[in-house]
Amino acid sequence: MKIIKTIASIAGVTAVGLGAFGAHALRSQLVANGRLEVWQTAVLYHLIHATALPALAFLAHPSATLANNSSPLPRIFTVMAVCWGIGTLLFSGSLYILALYGVRGLGPVTPIGGLFFIVGRILVAFMPSRKHP
Repeated sequence: MKIIKTIASIAGVTAVGLGAFGAHALRSQLVANGRLEVWQTAVLYHLIHATALPALAFLAHPSATLANNSSPLPRIFTVMAVCWGIGTLLFSGSLYILALYGVRGLGPVTPIGGLFFIVGRILVAFMPSRKHP
């Protein structure tokens, strides 16, 4: 569970930070270059998956406490978290670079990141169900 919480924390901090940075410090540059929408798309997907990760950690171990989070994690949850982490790096990361620098050579990277998002979402269907008393 620690890996999911770590990825969630990093993803959340960077999503909020980059969203604020784009809205304030970079806004005029992004608007002038016609790339504000690209930045906003990167932040949206980044933030959606950053928000989904803590929910994933809870679903993985709904009874875990801060004192006891070392119980074994079903592999599917780790794979989902890694998929969403890689998806964020590739999808949102390539869009951030495009928005900032206009580098179009990373165009093929964006859909690969999207595929990682999709694989992680497909794995949701295979998550183990919680046992009810």
